[in-house]
Amino acid sequence: MEHSPVTTNPLIIMLINMTVVFIVLVALIYLIKLIHFVDPTKEKPKPEVEEEEPLVAVKSAPAVSAPPVVEEGINPEIIAAISAAIAAYGFAGTVKAVHILNHESTPWKASAKFNNLQRK
Repeated sequence: MEHSPVTTNPLIIMLINMTVVFIVLVALIYLIKLIHFVDPTKEKPKPEVEEEEPLVAVKSAPAVSAPPVVEEGINPEIIAAISAAIAAYGFAGTVKAVHILNHESTPWKASAKFNNLQRK
C-alpha cells in the first residue's frame, strides 16, 4: 500500500497547522483557568471584621520651610541639580544644606580618571 499526500499546496498545509496550533493554545488557556479556579493552595478570603470607629483622615498643616542655606562658592545650578537628584530618588523632605566635602576632586572625576587609566 502506497500512501500519497492529501495535498501538496503549501497554503493549505499552513492553514491546517496554524489551526491545530491555535486550538491547542485555546485548550491551554482554558486548562490554566481551570487550574486557577480549582487551586488548593490559594488562601481563602477572610471575613472582614467591622470596626467600631471609622478611620478619619487628619489634615496636617503645611510645614513652613526655611530657605536652603547656600555656602559661598557653590553654584545655584549645582544646588538645583542635587535637589532634583534627591527628589528623583524619592526623598520627600527638604534639603537643609549642601556641603562640598572635597573641593579639589569629586568622586566622579576620580572615577573618570580611574576608568581612563584602565583602558590604556
